[in-house]
Amino acid sequence: MFQDWCAAADLASLPAVPEVLGLFLAEHPATPATQRARVSAINWHHDRAGVPAPGRSETIRRVLDANRARRLEQAKQAARQRLPDIPTTGWPQGLFGRRDSALLVLAAAGLPFERLSRLRRSEVTVVGEQLVVSGRYPLGFDLHPDPAMDPATVYRRWAEVLDFADRHPSTRLLAHHLTTGTIPAASTGPHREGPVFTSIDRWGYTPLLPRPLAAASIATLVRQHLTGNSPAHTRPETRRPRPAEKPAVDTTAPTGEERRELGEYFDHGAAARRHAHSRLRDVGEVLGDVEARAEALLERTLAMITDWQIPAKVGE
Repeated sequence: MFQDWCAAADLASLPAVPEVLGLFLAEHPATPATQRARVSAINWHHDRAGVPAPGRSETIRRVLDANRARRLEQAKQAARQRLPDIPTTGWPQGLFGRRDSALLVLAAAGLPFERLSRLRRSEVTVVGEQLVVSGRYPLGFDLHPDPAMDPATVYRRWAEVLDFADRHPSTRLLAHHLTTGTIPAASTGPHREGPVFTSIDRWGYTPLLPRPLAAASIATLVRQHLTGNSPAHTRPETRRPRPAEKPAVDTTAPTGEERRELGEYFDHGAAARRHAHSRLRDVGEVLGDVEARAEALLERTLAMITDWQIPAKVGE
């Protein structure tokens, strides 16, 4: 039936795009069970041919499942209310906020958690001002009334972090740019392939080899944001130098009688300890001076990078 209708309308039936399938269902009204059976049959032929099945697009799934469409609409409205409250600057709040905002947008649009976990960077593109997810389940997203909360803008903010990490694999440098709000825009050239959403530890570090965020973790994060229980990410306390400790009294030191029995062996050991103590007495001050110089050098380097961006190498 679908093949005959496509032939009469001069449309391709295999592979068929979701818009064609939607038009076919609209021109052939039937009960929901019958429509689902038709879509299942069309999907089966596409799967057998090894091409994307149009019935798995979000548009068709919403037409066939009114309850799902209602749940997604509620999730989308909740996401629109929560997005302005998620931070996009600061450390490490801005890092988690940019990732979670993109997660929230894609999940509210109907992308399954398992699909989000497997999502690759090459599958997400911005066409004009529209965010598009390609692959086996093509998805489109509605524009947001607030340009700052538009799906494409939300994803661009996370893409900036991914692109910056590709070119400058330094967590400390990323923290500086997120704190000052000066992170560069994502490049338009080829980028490193990998998962879109990766795990982040409490210090703001991501795995050396990109590891996708698990579907269960994604579900938990999305649920927390939609219910208003967003996780709080506070900056871990920086390590402070410990105050100099007074040397403990050695209660195991030999008595006068025992010392006489040890003789020359004990005298050599005691002399070596006194010598080492006198030579290493200033090590703490020297290391403190080295750390202060390193901090000053880093500050000058950050200032230079902020004022002058090194052009990316060809093919990088």
